[in-house]
Amino acid sequence: MNNFLYIAIKYILSRKRQSLVSVMGIVIGVAFFLAISSLMQGSQNDFIARLVDNSPHITISDDYRSADTQPVTKIYPAAVIELRNVKPESESRGIRGYRQIVEDLRKIPGVRASASLTGQSILSYAGRDVTIALNGMIPQDMRDITTIDEHMVEGDLDALIANRNGIIVGQELMRKQSLSLGENITLAASTGQVRTFKIVGVFRTGRVQYDETQAFVDIKRVQALMNRSNRANTIMIKLDNPEKARELAREIETVVGYKSVSWQEASEDIMSTLAIRNIIMYSVVSAVLIVAAFGIYNIISTVVMEKHKDIAILKSMGYRAYDIQMIFLLQGIILGVWGVLAGLPLGCLLMVGLMQIKFTPPGGTDLVSMPIDWGVPQFLIAAVFAFAASLLASYLPARKGARVLPIDILRGGQ
Repeated sequence: MNNFLYIAIKYILSRKRQSLVSVMGIVIGVAFFLAISSLMQGSQNDFIARLVDNSPHITISDDYRSADTQPVTKIYPAAVIELRNVKPESESRGIRGYRQIVEDLRKIPGVRASASLTGQSILSYAGRDVTIALNGMIPQDMRDITTIDEHMVEGDLDALIANRNGIIVGQELMRKQSLSLGENITLAASTGQVRTFKIVGVFRTGRVQYDETQAFVDIKRVQALMNRSNRANTIMIKLDNPEKARELAREIETVVGYKSVSWQEASEDIMSTLAIRNIIMYSVVSAVLIVAAFGIYNIISTVVMEKHKDIAILKSMGYRAYDIQMIFLLQGIILGVWGVLAGLPLGCLLMVGLMQIKFTPPGGTDLVSMPIDWGVPQFLIAAVFAFAASLLASYLPARKGARVLPIDILRGGQ
């Protein structure tokens, strides 16, 4: 093997300029592959993090996956006469026994759960009526279940705990209605109930629609406003490991009966889009390395053509076709390793440079920087793909060199 390596290096150094150009192609290919893939993966991770953090990992609603089978269908499943337009029995909506369900869920390691009651209300202020979605929650649980505390710009959740008649609203609603912290607002529900709340906190998520239409209050106040005492229509669950949400949601739905939706199921179309986006991204950046690999193919093919006599002599000395092929494969391996070792640091410099770019997104006011993923898999993918491309590019000319017949060369037949 030492002889093979020595000969391979000698052949590389015999064409220093061409070898350097080939290595530079791999270096640039690895660097751009790493920079682009880390940027795309970083943006995906940032998007999923926002998607996961800003919403429950599992949501249990007062609904069922499938409608209940009508009694007449259960009694006469194969009846000749079909009864249509059978109206289901009216019922009071809500999750029955939600307190016990929440307690049972909290016993599962890595699970945080809390109940909420959501309903619509009308805010009448300064002659203007605005529809607001009231999220009735247990104030003590909000830090564990929601990220509102991270987005507070005025006041805090402790004020809502201290004042059960308090309300936390979005900054966009405050701006449009010319409200200020500490003011009282009156909300009316479809039940005819009217309640007055004091603004004790203001949040800003950056999503205008959310900041304009959502508000958080104590769950008991929403129950009174909606005439739904001791009722909750949603149980929100946060997990230490969000990836387990789909499996756990399936188990919960089997036990409690109510529809349980994981964040993966709720965002299935988005996840499919991201998967297609990754395929396109890796296909494009891989093309850069494939083009760079042609440089290695070219230099080894040239060496094979120039070294026909050397190959014939080596075979006459006892080298087998496999040995000749290994010599030229080692050339590609050496060039690929050099390219990877130099390309990864250059890629890191490009990643650092991308992180320095800051811009204001359309419709936003805050500066944001490029999200970069520094995870080990990105470096491994770039290194492995570059090495594989180099090896494949060297295999074809190495195979051709191994098939050279020494008798033809020595006789001057070729």
